[in-house]
Amino acid sequence: MTYEFIQSALPHPFKSTNLSLPDRFTGKVRDMYRSEPGKLLIVTTDRLSAFDRILGAVPYKGQVLNQLSAWWFDQIQDILPSHMISTPDPNAMLAEEVETFPVEVIVRGYITGETKTALWYRYNLGEREIYGHTFPDGLKKNQKLPENIITPTTKDGPTGHDERLTIAEVVEGGHLDAKTWGQIQDAALKIFALGQKVSNEAGLILVDTKYEFGRAPDGRVMIIDEVHTPDSSRYWIADTYAQRILEGKEPEYYDKEFLRLEYIAKGYRGDGEPPQMPDELWIRVAERYISLYEKLTGKTFNPGEYPVISRLEKYVIETTQ
Repeated sequence: MTYEFIQSALPHPFKSTNLSLPDRFTGKVRDMYRSEPGKLLIVTTDRLSAFDRILGAVPYKGQVLNQLSAWWFDQIQDILPSHMISTPDPNAMLAEEVETFPVEVIVRGYITGETKTALWYRYNLGEREIYGHTFPDGLKKNQKLPENIITPTTKDGPTGHDERLTIAEVVEGGHLDAKTWGQIQDAALKIFALGQKVSNEAGLILVDTKYEFGRAPDGRVMIIDEVHTPDSSRYWIADTYAQRILEGKEPEYYDKEFLRLEYIAKGYRGDGEPPQMPDELWIRVAERYISLYEKLTGKTFNPGEYPVISRLEKYVIETTQ
C-alpha cells in the first residue's frame, strides 16, 4: 500500500523537540518533560533506533508508536495498568511519572535475530545456555520455541548497551525483588499471549517483543514506554511463514527487521559510523509502520500535520496559559 503523504513529510524530519516545559530529558526516540508534578509529557519523535544507535528519522513513525501503544495500553489494562493518562497530540502522551525498573523484559516465541543479544545470534555462535535457558542441538533459525520464554537484559549497562541477564540474576543481582519480578514475569507472558492472538487475527506472527515496567508512587507496578510496536517487536507474515521455512528462506518481515538486514548487508551491526541510506528506504519503513498500525488496530491511520514541532508548541502554549 502506498501512502502519498509520506513523501511530503520527508523534508520535515521530526528528530527532536525543545518545548517550553521544565525538566527535559531524552530517550532513544522519546523526549520527555515534567509538565506538572507527578506527570510527564512524553513526545515520540521520528528517530529510528537499531543496534542501540540512532540511524535516522522515519516520517510518521512517532505518531504510529504513540497511537499504537495507546491502543495496546487500553487492550491490556485488565492484565496490568499502564502509565498512560491521555494522548493530547498524535505524537504525545500524558503519563504518570513512575520509578522505572532497571530491567528490560524481552519475551520470545521463536529463535531468531541477528543482533548481538538475539537468541539465534548467540545460538549460532555455539552457545546452548542462553539467558539461563538450555537449548538443544539441532535448532533451526526462525523455528518456533516449545513455549514463550523471557530473556531479561539490563537497561544501558556498564558498556552503554543492554547487558544479558538470566531469570535468576534479576533477583540475585539486586535488580528487582522476587515478588515484583514474579508479578512482571506473569504479566509479560499474558500480555505477549494476547499480542500473539491479536496479531494472528491480523494475519501476522508476533515473534518477540520488549517490555518496560515501573512503579507508581502508590506502589502499583505498571507497564510503561511502548507495547507491541514495530520498534519494540518483531512481526512476520503468517500466511507465508511455513512455506518459506520449508524452502530455507527467511520469513517475510513486517517490522523494522528488514531495515536491520539492510544495514547488516552493508557490514554494519552497530559499531562505528552507520552508512548513509537512500530516502526510498525510509519511505518503505514508514509504509511498514503505518500498515502495521492499521492491521493490528483495524483503524485507518490519520496522518498528523507536519512539521510536528509547530503543532506541539501550539498545544503547550494552549495548556500552560
